[in-house]
Amino acid sequence: MILIDGKKVAADIRAELKEKVSALKAEGKNVPGLVTILVGEDPASQIYVKSKGKACEEVGFLTRSEKLSADISEQELLDLIEAYNQNTEIHGILVQLPLPKHIDENKVIEAISPKKDVDGFHPISVGNLVIGKDAFAACTPAGIQELLKRYNIETKGKHVVVLGRSNIVGKPIANIMLQKKDHANSVVTVCHSAAPDVSYFTRQADILIAAIGKANFVKADMVKEGAVVIDVGINRIPDSSHPKGSRIVGDVDFNEVSSKTSYITPVPGGVGPMTIAMLLQNTFKAYLKLSA
Repeated sequence: MILIDGKKVAADIRAELKEKVSALKAEGKNVPGLVTILVGEDPASQIYVKSKGKACEEVGFLTRSEKLSADISEQELLDLIEAYNQNTEIHGILVQLPLPKHIDENKVIEAISPKKDVDGFHPISVGNLVIGKDAFAACTPAGIQELLKRYNIETKGKHVVVLGRSNIVGKPIANIMLQKKDHANSVVTVCHSAAPDVSYFTRQADILIAAIGKANFVKADMVKEGAVVIDVGINRIPDSSHPKGSRIVGDVDFNEVSSKTSYITPVPGGVGPMTIAMLLQNTFKAYLKLSA
């Protein structure tokens, strides 16, 4: 069993980007710019936004952070997004979700210019991804593919089973792995809560991607011998032996499943660190396109 080290791969990506940004600075060029927009005081969102800003600074990007009160009007937020659509120093716009209930998330996502949609959530980005055109892919699914690529895991013709159908992970990773491209070209099955028995599908997987948000859901008898298991879940469970009284686990019961796998991602330290790394990659990609 080989442990897929997302922390290391993410650090490698940041180092590569830092080198590219240093080269741009040496040539006297502008650097990629990312703005994060946070509405309200959600503690988890505050942590994510802070991590994103820190990662941008580490690689040398220009970073802006807009912290808005929870009672801001939808129109004020849309006007701010439009101002950043027009701002030539900013190449990526990220609005941290979830948003307060009085703001329509779809409207906000659609207000972001597809050229600056580094989260990969705009319907145009999603549509381009589905039909195989060059597109910004959502960061977590893009990170999964990057891990498979950097660990030289064969995907062509392999049966990829995706457990979960969210717009953030399940649907985009299924579409990424379907494409007739390198590090994809897989046979893909998406299974979810409507299946009478998801284990019927998971046992067939050469590569199992678990993204359903249920702690330790995938057990050893649900995985075939030698499978590659990618665990996207982040679940907090009570644990009195832990200083915080709880700990983070994935959707896969790691202790049970790991001995059956050829490769597996740990939680934490697997897919998680890749999300911000791919956000940086997408911002650099947006910069190159907008600067061309």
